[in-house]
Formats: sequence, structure tokens, C-alpha cells
Amino acid sequence: MQRRHLLQATAASLMLPGARLFAAGENRPRFLLVFLRGGYDAANLLVPTGSSFYYESRPKIAIAKPGSEPNAEAALPINADWGLHPALKDSLYPLLQAGQATFIPFAGTDDLSRSHFETQDSIELGQNLAGQRDFQSGFMNRLAAEIGARGAISFTDQLPITFRGNTKIGNAALRDNAKLAVDAKTRKLVSSMYQEQPLSAQVEEGFALREELVRELSPERMKEMDASGRNAISAKGFELEARRIGKLMRGRFSLGFIDVGGWDTHVGQGGATGTLATRFEELGRGLAAISSELGPELWKQTTVMVISEFGRTFRENGNRGTDHGHGSTYWLLGGSLANKGGVAGEQVQLSAKTLNQGRDYPVLNEYRSVLGGLWQRQFGLSDEAIARVFPGATVRDLGLV
Repeated sequence: MQRRHLLQATAASLMLPGARLFAAGENRPRFLLVFLRGGYDAANLLVPTGSSFYYESRPKIAIAKPGSEPNAEAALPINADWGLHPALKDSLYPLLQAGQATFIPFAGTDDLSRSHFETQDSIELGQNLAGQRDFQSGFMNRLAAEIGARGAISFTDQLPITFRGNTKIGNAALRDNAKLAVDAKTRKLVSSMYQEQPLSAQVEEGFALREELVRELSPERMKEMDASGRNAISAKGFELEARRIGKLMRGRFSLGFIDVGGWDTHVGQGGATGTLATRFEELGRGLAAISSELGPELWKQTTVMVISEFGRTFRENGNRGTDHGHGSTYWLLGGSLANKGGVAGEQVQLSAKTLNQGRDYPVLNEYRSVLGGLWQRQFGLSDEAIARVFPGATVRDLGLV
């Protein structure tokens, strides 16, 4: 009996309906959502270098203004008002200079709970905050239904809330691709259990998908990728997983999700160097690797949106860190961005009076409105389709692509 339960569990993990084996054409739009769980500090990522209030509020962790002399710890200049954290100098800053990165400050959800889990859930659901919510219907699942994304996948251990719903989506964590493999004996036993049953086709699809993932991500193929990349960044941590994602989205997958934890920096956050700077560097290297893996032509058809559940307090706390805030800054990367200025969306001059509740960024660019406008352009979705993905949202076209 115990053996049968184990085999049934194996079969359940293999059923990846929606991620079917098909010869997907290269000429199709691709979208990847990167969720930074923990609420990252947006004010030290997209630095408001034109605001004296920023430097008054952060005497110990602020990022220095760009100057006439080279300074490795100064913000990288974007325009008169904004700069970029210096940890991204060799990864995302070149993309920004090439017009392939745009940052959207004062972005987020109207949820004011400042609770990690509640805000993450409300964002992933994409539903109205008022009234009863359906926790089995996430906005990326509804997007998949609208665009017919049979090549949708979550690169996670468990299917996230945003991909829950009527459209069946597969998930596969890529940190340890050895776990994707199933030995021949187990495959034979599981297949025999479901032979001539309704779920038989789904189980076989799951086997086929996992075998392809293992084949595509084998050490031999990864070595081949390293050799062909010449100047490719060395792979470690998130970067390795990001390169694998880029490779898979080069093929069948056109709609993906990945989350990255560790952004709750209450203590010892650091400024130009330190804990947060290291995480920015690792994240930037991984995101740049996705662009590299896709190549110039496919990168033109791709957008990568980086979001977080909320930002941090504008003022630093007594532990050289920041606390839970409200508005954040979203990152948009892609090879065909229309906004070449590096910063988009509604903005406000930063002062004690313009902060939300006197403590953090206000939300001026609501995430459903921003994503709805992006997807109308990228996927050609109608107003009616966007209303099904984001019920009750007002679409704002920021001219991002």
C-alpha cells in the first residue's frame, strides 16, 4: 500500500497539463515575471539622486550622487532625478544604456496591510481588494487562458498562486535539475498504474517533459553553453537558474514565473556595498544572462518584469536598515522597449508631504494598470480580455513597448 501511494505521488508530480510538447515557433511574444519576495528597498535601487530629502532621510545607507570624478560607490546616472545602484554597473546598466531597461517608480498595489503574505497573495490574485476573492484564480493563469499559452510554466517548487486556475500550468524548479529525472523502473510502474485510464496521457506528457528538461539542462549541455558563450558570466546561484530559464524560454516556453527570496532588510542593509548590494549584483547578473541566452532576435520579442510585494520605508531605521513600506519600483527589461529614457510612469517630487502616510512611496502606478497596458501592446489583448485578466482594473498605457 505504501509503495502504491509513493507511485501515485510520483505520478501527480509528473502531470504537467498545459506544458505540452509542441513545436513552438520562434516568432511569438514571451513574458517572464520575476517576484522578489520580502519587499526590496526600491529607493536604493532606483536612487532619487535629485532629492535632498533622500539624503537627509538616509544619512548612513544612501547611495552617493554621480559626480564629475569616477566613484565606484556612486549611483550610475540615468537623468537629473534618478540614478541606478552601482552594483548593476556590469549587468543591467549596459541594457539601460541600450534602451533595453526601464524602471517604473511609485508602483505597486493599493493594499496597505504591509504584510508580506497578505500583499503577495493580493498581487498574485490580481483581483479587486474589495469583496470576496477567489484564491484559486491567479492573474497569470487568466493571462495564459487569454493568449493560449500552452507553453506556460512556473520555475518553482510549488505552483504559485498567480498560476492557479482553470488553465492547467506545470511547474518545475531548476535549482537541482537532477530531481527532474525519473528512473526507468519507476516510469514503467507508474505508466502501468495509469494504463487505459483518463490520466494516462497526462502522466506520459509529464514523463516526456521532465526527460526533455533533464536533457536540455544536463551538465554536458551546460558546458556546451559555457563554451559557446565565450564572455558569458560564470554561473552560480540565481544566475545559473536564470540561464536555464533563458534557455527554456528560447524553446517551447513563452510565459514564465520565478520568485527570488531574501529581500526583507530590516538590519544591516548596507548602501553601495553590503547585503542588499550583493543581492542586487546577483540578481542583475542573472537577468542579464537571460538576455544573453535568448540572443538578440528573441530578446526583441521578450519582456521581463521584476516586482515585489511592497517597497521599504523612505527613512532608514536605527539598525541601518529599512522597514515594511508601500510603493516600490518595478523593472522592465526587453529588446524592444519603446521608452528609452530609463524611467517611466507617473512620478512625484519627493518630500515629507508627498510620502504615503509620511513614511514611504505612494502608489501612483497601480500594477494591474501597468501590466494591462503592457500586455495590450505586447500580446494585442482587447479591453475585454484585459478585463478578464484584471477585473475592475483601469488600464494605463505607459508606452513601454
